[in-house]
Amino acid sequence: MNVKTAGRTLDLFEAFAREGRPLSLSQLARAIDAPVSSCFGIVRTLEARGYLYEVKARAGYYPTNLLFEHARVIASRDPLAERFVPLMEKLRDQTGETVLLSKRLDRQALYLVVLDGLHSIRYSPKVGEFRPLHASASGKALLGSLAPALRNELLCGMKLPRVTSRTITSRAALEADLEQGRARGWYVTHGETVADLMAVAVPVTVNSETYSVALAGPMHRMEGALKRYAKLLAGLRTTLEGHA
Repeated sequence: MNVKTAGRTLDLFEAFAREGRPLSLSQLARAIDAPVSSCFGIVRTLEARGYLYEVKARAGYYPTNLLFEHARVIASRDPLAERFVPLMEKLRDQTGETVLLSKRLDRQALYLVVLDGLHSIRYSPKVGEFRPLHASASGKALLGSLAPALRNELLCGMKLPRVTSRTITSRAALEADLEQGRARGWYVTHGETVADLMAVAVPVTVNSETYSVALAGPMHRMEGALKRYAKLLAGLRTTLEGHA
């Protein structure tokens, strides 16, 4: 199986998640942007392994619960969840805002855990989404925690595209922002990825791996509570690193 096939297989499951109904072979082929013959091979393999079944009355295919069962077992044994999630849940309950756990993947921050805030209006990204390092609090915390030589190497080859009117697009300005974050112990964004979104984050090192934990919500709620939230995040960091 090559990389293209692996990507198409993931696209297939994402198509079912998006559509929420049985899909015919031709519909699946369009969804994963593949020839019908290639899609047929993927479908037949997944069917033989018990991941898909044919809904003959609907002339289509649909996933079985096998993928869910595997995912449930995997999630239940996630070492990050066991360590981070209870403290993240407490932080979410204390603040009412969305709490995010991220890790750097090359030049982006990858959301590993997302706990939605308790307000009806809240920031609600999905696990597996990426955010630019230069324009997100999570990304800044991950950048700021790097050794100077590695950070310099990363920034030298990194584009700083504008996402909103507030995005930092100058390397000098970004380095100054990161230095402020290092000095105070936390990093912040003001509408730099999403116009009305504010977030504050801290880096957390556990077992020699660095993650970021962030709080994010609308500016009108976050601004007045920023220092309190930063203090709560600092406490979470101390607890996690103290038990590493």
